[in-house]
Amino acid sequence: MTSMTPQPPSSEASLFEDDPVMVPAQDRGKAPDTFRAASDGFDRVPPQDLDAEQSVLGGLQLSKDAITEVMEILKGYEFYKPAHETIYNVIVDMYGKGEPVDPITLGAELTGLGQISKIGGAPYLHALVQSVPTAANASHYAEIVRDKWKLRQAIEAGTRVTAMGYAQDADPAEVIEASAARLLALQASFDMGKDPAGWDAPMEELVEAWEDDQAAGEDPGLPMPWQDLQAMLCTVPGHLVILAGRPGMGKSVALLDLMRHLAVVHGRPAAFVSLEMARRQIMNRLIAAEAEIPQHHIRKRALESDQWAKYDRVRSRITGAPLRLVVPPGGITVPQVRSALRRWQIEDRMPHALAIDYLQIVKPEGQGRGGNRTNEVDTIARGLKELALEFDIPVFAAAQLSRQTTGRDSKVPQLSDLRESGEIEQAADAVILLHREDYYEPESERAGEIDMIVAKNREGSTGIVTAGFRGRFSKIEAMGQGF
Repeated sequence: MTSMTPQPPSSEASLFEDDPVMVPAQDRGKAPDTFRAASDGFDRVPPQDLDAEQSVLGGLQLSKDAITEVMEILKGYEFYKPAHETIYNVIVDMYGKGEPVDPITLGAELTGLGQISKIGGAPYLHALVQSVPTAANASHYAEIVRDKWKLRQAIEAGTRVTAMGYAQDADPAEVIEASAARLLALQASFDMGKDPAGWDAPMEELVEAWEDDQAAGEDPGLPMPWQDLQAMLCTVPGHLVILAGRPGMGKSVALLDLMRHLAVVHGRPAAFVSLEMARRQIMNRLIAAEAEIPQHHIRKRALESDQWAKYDRVRSRITGAPLRLVVPPGGITVPQVRSALRRWQIEDRMPHALAIDYLQIVKPEGQGRGGNRTNEVDTIARGLKELALEFDIPVFAAAQLSRQTTGRDSKVPQLSDLRESGEIEQAADAVILLHREDYYEPESERAGEIDMIVAKNREGSTGIVTAGFRGRFSKIEAMGQGF
């Protein structure tokens, strides 16, 4: 029979990829009073409750319903005593195969696996049953076991952070960043309640939730500066929206406009992550758009008196806006974005929307040069969609289109022009292709217009929304505003 021992959480869920989630292997066979805490050199007993562990295992042998309840709380690695982890894993395995679980059948299964002597023999299984007051409290005992495991995890995290700080060649910035990432990852791994993914949600609950949503009235989606596009997309939390175009087509302008409108006009928290502009450049664009001051005047620091007056009128709106401009030095990976969002969530500063400029220059995680570029971009695209779902916010990301658009008679972009990855299209809830005729023909009769081509839309229709492109102000406006 194949072992059913659960593995610790993945690197995203657990604290470290290469660290066990329980007591180190060399210490797990020792009596509790011989375990030495590595952090301070004193003999200490790690947090554990063997009585609760025994009560869980005894209750599972008495009630099939108890097994169902406890499986929602424990995975197996939370037990402090290795023998208890072994017993639990075999019980879960037997339950999964539809076999009855009691001291006799469990003892036979452990004997067949060659594990009976390692757990203390058949008499120990009967002792477990006798130790439990009632099987009805098995889930309560399981929560105690899980909480003690969490404390051991926290101690392990503190020990690792301390060791990093004591390293002779430690770089302070790297130590702080790595420590924060590990502690935040630990926090994330604890955010697990019963049925976290809704596997067992009854239809009655789902229908009632739907009815509540409908009774709440019309939901226009995330506020956008272009009403026609907002009505078509109806972007809601959990969506990944891709804005794609050739370099210089207006992707950064559109993304910053979205976040500016959300934060400055509607007062909702928003975050703009730029991987190719300095913060000063972003501020230049932000002020140019909000105050309608030509960018080149701002760049040259040659504002005239009327332009200073325009700036003075909007300054308080800008300074009071809950807009976060993030320019990560050295780039950023999806897990680093996740850590930042987790920190903001803990601090109750979660943005209502996140924009990333742009997708293809997000750094791949844990891969050096020479990796498969398509696979890297696929992973990044899936990772951004997972962030949207995990933190229940819409994520907007710019993406580059391939050069093949410039080689066709018709320069209008297509979904197939998404550069380096079909997964971008697959992961996105909506894909907006940006197109300006004056990008290719400056004297075009449609100069100053930009088409936002909704080429994919899971929540509604596709089509084209035309807006005004005011490049000198770094701004895109709905037709009729200023035109």
